[in-house]
Amino acid sequence: MEEKIVKVLNEMSEYLTIAQMKKLQEVILEAFSENEIEKSSISNDAFLQMFLDAKKIEGCSERTLQYYYTTVAHMLSKMETPVRKITTEEIRTYLSEYQGNSHCTNVTIDNIRRNISSFFSWLEEEDYILKSPMRRIHKIKTKTVVKSVISDEGIEKLRDHCTESRDLAIIDLLYSTGIRVGELVNLNKDDIDLEARECVVYGKGNKERRVYFDAKAKVHLKNYMEKRNDDNKALFVTLDFPYDRLKISGVEIRLRTLGRKLNLERIHPHKFRRTMATRAIDKGMPIEQVQKILGHSQIDTTMQYAMVNQANVKSSHQRFMS
Repeated sequence: MEEKIVKVLNEMSEYLTIAQMKKLQEVILEAFSENEIEKSSISNDAFLQMFLDAKKIEGCSERTLQYYYTTVAHMLSKMETPVRKITTEEIRTYLSEYQGNSHCTNVTIDNIRRNISSFFSWLEEEDYILKSPMRRIHKIKTKTVVKSVISDEGIEKLRDHCTESRDLAIIDLLYSTGIRVGELVNLNKDDIDLEARECVVYGKGNKERRVYFDAKAKVHLKNYMEKRNDDNKALFVTLDFPYDRLKISGVEIRLRTLGRKLNLERIHPHKFRRTMATRAIDKGMPIEQVQKILGHSQIDTTMQYAMVNQANVKSSHQRFMS
């Protein structure tokens, strides 16, 4: 190998300047180094597993890791090209064909694009590739849909038609704190301070934060906890023996069923989070404080959650523009 490299350099010396020769030598040595040979021997599946391991160490949830795996693995299964040689054109073709075959929305295809982009960005940061092929594949334009929130009347209907003290406590805790459903089901009884009306939750990346609940939530939580006769440390458990920790799906099904019974539009845990953010901003809470309560690292994310009440916009317009 060294003899071949010397031969190439000798033959090119007649045509290149000293500076160009030095650069050529650097490139050749890098291209044919043992490290490069080792990189080229790594399979696509191995690269994907290394990426997932890195994301797990960063604190990504199992749900996020599974989404990364599903989207990236599907792309790799449709390509015979080694990861380090995949081009921008190949990825564009894949995304176009995926959308055409699955008839998914631009929102879905953009989420897939972001996951694939994260994978190739990691390869670039770790020096497995020189440049990510995703750099020239930009965000896919999507329609901005104003997502609805739960009205005050809707919240009262949900409260009034709860037949279980547990469900009533769940509704009020979600509504007053704005916590994620995953954070809710991971709460333990020891995490709740009823007197201070606050609790500690662990959000994405296992980041700890303190959230606060109102008097109604306190009353219903206390009532539910006093009725419990099990020794499970979880704050919310199933209604039947053996009283296991309540799962995300259990909360989702319970709220969805109650919402349909009352003819309310799509009731799910995340809607309480968005409702809380909107209500807080409408009542004058600074956006930075709402951001802290929700546990967002970027304020733009908070703005997407909080849909400003249109009636308030109209009232402000009449006050300032009349």
